[in-house]
Amino acid sequence: MAKRDYYEVLGVSKSASADEIKKAYRKIAMQYHPDRNPGDKAAEEKFKEAAEAYDVLSSADKKAQYDRFGHAGMGSGGGNYGGGPGGMRMEDIFQNFGDIFGDDMFGSFFGGGGGRQGGGRRQGTRGANLRVKLKMDYAEIAHGANKKIKVKKYVPCNTCSGSGAKDKSSIQTCGSCGGSGQVRRVTNTFLGQMQTVTTCPTCNGEGTQITAKCGSCKGEGRVYGEETLSLDIPAGVQDGMQLSMNGAGNAGERGGPAGDLLILIEEEKHPHLIRKDLDVIHELHLSFPDAVLGTQVEVPTIDGKAKIKIPAGTQSGKIFRLKGKGFPAFQSYEKGDELVEVNVWSPQNLSNEEKEMLEKLKRSPNFVPGPEAKSMKEDRSFFDKIKDAFGG
Repeated sequence: MAKRDYYEVLGVSKSASADEIKKAYRKIAMQYHPDRNPGDKAAEEKFKEAAEAYDVLSSADKKAQYDRFGHAGMGSGGGNYGGGPGGMRMEDIFQNFGDIFGDDMFGSFFGGGGGRQGGGRRQGTRGANLRVKLKMDYAEIAHGANKKIKVKKYVPCNTCSGSGAKDKSSIQTCGSCGGSGQVRRVTNTFLGQMQTVTTCPTCNGEGTQITAKCGSCKGEGRVYGEETLSLDIPAGVQDGMQLSMNGAGNAGERGGPAGDLLILIEEEKHPHLIRKDLDVIHELHLSFPDAVLGTQVEVPTIDGKAKIKIPAGTQSGKIFRLKGKGFPAFQSYEKGDELVEVNVWSPQNLSNEEKEMLEKLKRSPNFVPGPEAKSMKEDRSFFDKIKDAFGG
């Protein structure tokens, strides 16, 4: 099933402000919140869909990427890549966006959030996202590639297994909240007693406290190190496109979820080809005799070389199309072509014998430009010629 447009999911326009996007998400999240719809799978899916839309549209970088490439720019649509929470657990959504729902409101109206999934005890602090640039040549972009990269980032501490404590006995239940990660307050109002629930300030919602910190990580549960990652990049990416690999960013503190790895694609220039959307362009330099008499030549392609036949009498500016020799569209069956423009080369240094031969040819009627040459436009760009050649 195709994903819905994120703006449609939240019911906002593309020009909506950050505050309008936040308000729209809060309204939908409140409507389909699990506490209000216990056991309703359809409501749960809408709740997750809204969280994914908000994850993208609330981030300036992700929003710009989505506006440019749509869902394609958010990743491959499967595996480890995705623009938003995608396969996030409910507790991940509450961890990242719980402040939008308002603990006080759910504490007041839904019995202190006891049934809220992941809305109480918090596990550590989420790690920051990590951004890397990944260079790819034309062949890798055309066919997809597996790239192995080394990244320096925060990784879980091996000594304490990410807990941040010296040993198991150094972790104790928080005395303020009793391990729930939340504290309840009852206030007397003219309407009666009002119960509110807030994050425990003593343990910051984790429900536990560390009495003795791990010596290796100083209680953070993570250390700065290096990790080798294997990235499966799908075919058809473009320069400037950003992919997201969930959970491959910096490790969180004290067992908190890891951030995401944001992969920015950079195209390496090709020595003989130029990219134009899905098409590639090659400028073919032909000698004057080859253009007049015709020949067969090899031209470079993304995958190697291809032979093309040059008919006799080929004019400078003629464009040949090699169908299907361009780039594939991202997550689509569409494929571009290779466009070969002929440029007839004129020699600059001639011998006396060569000059005499050309002087004789110059007086021949076949070497005098005919009416068709006079009618040709002189100042057209290469891309204007492409439009003329292919009806663009």
